Amino acid sequence: MAESVTYEATMEPGSLPVAEDHNGLSCLMAKAALGHRVLLAGLLAEIDLYPGQDRVLLALWEHGPQSQNKLAALLGIDVSTMTRSLQRLERSGFISRSPSPANRRVSMVSTTPKGDALRPEVNRVLGEVHRRMVEGLTAEEVATLCALLGVVRGNVCGDEVCDVGPC
Repeated sequence: MAESVTYEATMEPGSLPVAEDHNGLSCLMAKAALGHRVLLAGLLAEIDLYPGQDRVLLALWEHGPQSQNKLAALLGIDVSTMTRSLQRLERSGFISRSPSPANRRVSMVSTTPKGDALRPEVNRVLGEVHRRMVEGLTAEEVATLCALLGVVRGNVCGDEVCDVGPC
């Protein structure tokens, strides 16, 4: 089994702390995450979606109609953030909200035919993001990268924060 690397083990005498190094892990991780978000936002804009709205639609397609609160919990986001996202999706005609037959105080969210028609486009966008992320990597390198990022995620995230909902 490989030995764990500590912060001190990554430091060379006289070098900048890893946090200040522009080619260090923390900086590269932040830049990669930002690049991913910018790329995703640009491609989603082409189909009139904002980042995060794709996740809402994916959850609805996978789990069917959901209460607004359950949908927020499923995606691990604040209810007020969910409300704003749903308002935009509803204005665009991609989702509808209606009172639950079991409890009229609960708002049920479902996709509309117009929202369902976006499914191939959302899949295309996500496929393009994936293609660009792995360009120049072998399948083995992609598998290794996924495994390593899984370890990093486990090191920096609580399960309730990072293991919620689709990405």
